[in-house]
Amino acid sequence: MSQARRRFESALKWLYPGLHVKRWLALLLFGVVLMALGIAYVLREAYLTYTLPGEFYYLTLQFIPRWGRGLLFMVAAVATVAVSVWKLNESLLWAFVRPRRDENMADVIYNRRLRARGPRVVAIGGGTGLSTLLRGMKEHTSNLTAIVTVADDGGSTGRLRQEFGVIAPGDIRQCIAALAEAEPLMSSLFQYRFKEGTGLEGHSFGNLFIVAMAEVTGNFETAVHETSRVLNVNGSILPSTLEDVTLSARTHGDEMVHGEHNISEQGGAISEVFLNPPDARAHPDAVRAILEADLVVIGPGSLFTSVMPNLLVEGIQKALDLTSALKVFVCNVATQHGETDGFAVSDHLRAIHEHTGRVVVDALIANNNIVDVLPEAWHSTPVPLKRPSDEVFGGVRVLEVDVIADENRYRHDPVKLATAVMQLYDSRQNTTGNGHGRLADQPAALATTQSQ
Repeated sequence: MSQARRRFESALKWLYPGLHVKRWLALLLFGVVLMALGIAYVLREAYLTYTLPGEFYYLTLQFIPRWGRGLLFMVAAVATVAVSVWKLNESLLWAFVRPRRDENMADVIYNRRLRARGPRVVAIGGGTGLSTLLRGMKEHTSNLTAIVTVADDGGSTGRLRQEFGVIAPGDIRQCIAALAEAEPLMSSLFQYRFKEGTGLEGHSFGNLFIVAMAEVTGNFETAVHETSRVLNVNGSILPSTLEDVTLSARTHGDEMVHGEHNISEQGGAISEVFLNPPDARAHPDAVRAILEADLVVIGPGSLFTSVMPNLLVEGIQKALDLTSALKVFVCNVATQHGETDGFAVSDHLRAIHEHTGRVVVDALIANNNIVDVLPEAWHSTPVPLKRPSDEVFGGVRVLEVDVIADENRYRHDPVKLATAVMQLYDSRQNTTGNGHGRLADQPAALATTQSQ
């Protein structure tokens, strides 16, 4: 496509529905017409009353027929107004919306308007999995809320929790970087981890920034809000609880392990996990976001140390029970050593049911692109849908689809994952009744497995 045609098509986007431009442009043109009529009456009166110099004959193009003069002036007026409005908009909007070099202002405004009308989505989880989901979903909607686990106690986050008594900033930092609209350099800076330096080695710049902001503003909530504002975050990021919680686990060998980091490192099969204190109160805004959501996505992420800590907060559980949103669980594409060794998709779902005592989700997304054996050093295997002896999913709808990242088969691809999530959401929108009935016609990969 030529550059001229691309510019023309971008300019036409100012007239697309939803931008709220056409109505004001029409009003502007109406005002210009009224002004032109007023000027015409004044000029006519002057023409009839006063003797004008001969040059006026040529300035007013009287050598051209009246209909030709009228048409010529109208075309010139429309072109002048269009160019002036276009350039005025660019000048005024530049302070608020700065497109990249390869973007057009109309494209940016149109896409933002489109995302602003997107569904209200709540993503629950933590770690790399949650940030991956957010990177994909922010292209579909700007009405995003991330509810993040705060039980992390390893690495930089653990040191900051111990030294400053703050809520774990690590997973929140990753979500901020994922949703940031700031320049890529700013996001990279926020994720930068110091490789040396007394007291700095191992710390993430973003973690230090959030903790410093908490010291300046006086509380962690305000720190997250202000940090999000600085990086122009497209959405909201909330901790599942504001209380200082510790995650503990019981292994199949009946050994007790305390601390998220220790649970991930212990290497034994996990029987159950629980929070201390067990009655931690949910963040009120997190509960409100779930209740008002159109779509709630749980996962992906470490099942027992990133996903489960959020679901163990009682207020979060109750909100999930009461919300009318479509609730989707995204299963990991590969097992995690020390947490889900040998797990199938059905085992992930069963673990959630056993810990919450209820069927939490309406649908789940499982990867069906299982081709390669993962490198032995990863201590991980692709997650199959179910074991041969497993036949039930408790009526949960299952979407089997390729969501794997081509460059890293241990991770989800943000675009593929977001597309799959929106496919489930759109199918829900196309159903009749309360939306809990049969899914609308979808590709054969979309199946509902009823309990036997």
